[in-house]
Amino acid sequence: MNDSLNQNMHTFETKDNKTMVVFSGDLDRAIASFIIANGAASMGKKVTMFFTFWGLNILRKPDKVKVQKGFMDKMFGMMMPRGSKKLKLSNMNMMGMGAPMIRKVMKNKNVSSLEELIMAAINSGIEIVACQMSMDVMGFRKEELIDGVKIGGVGYYLSEAEDSNVNLFI
Repeated sequence: MNDSLNQNMHTFETKDNKTMVVFSGDLDRAIASFIIANGAASMGKKVTMFFTFWGLNILRKPDKVKVQKGFMDKMFGMMMPRGSKKLKLSNMNMMGMGAPMIRKVMKNKNVSSLEELIMAAINSGIEIVACQMSMDVMGFRKEELIDGVKIGGVGYYLSEAEDSNVNLFI
């Protein structure tokens, strides 16, 4: 190649991190999110999961946490599922029977439960980030979330996504 052509060529750094926005609070979508995240982490990839709006319910502690809240925040808290074991299926929920049925099938097939997948993600260093703005809108406090969750804004998520070659919205 001649020198003028070499001067116009640019090299780009390959970005190999994985990011996902977990917007849905449906059991099946939560399971899929954590299976993908754990798979990427097992391949040595840095993974950031950004939970926003209904996805925050996945991260809620199952037990009620005593925190000071206004009326609307209390109402949101009462209407939302408290923790991963209260999530419903996105399809075939069958008046609440779908989630227990899929959990039983998963157990019979030796597939990790959502709760096991969450713990595996935390233990493998996957960044689990709760959206600060969504927490404010929905009236959630950090104390109500499971241990190991970071709080961050959309700027933090976008920064992580810029270093990613895979970005999913679930």
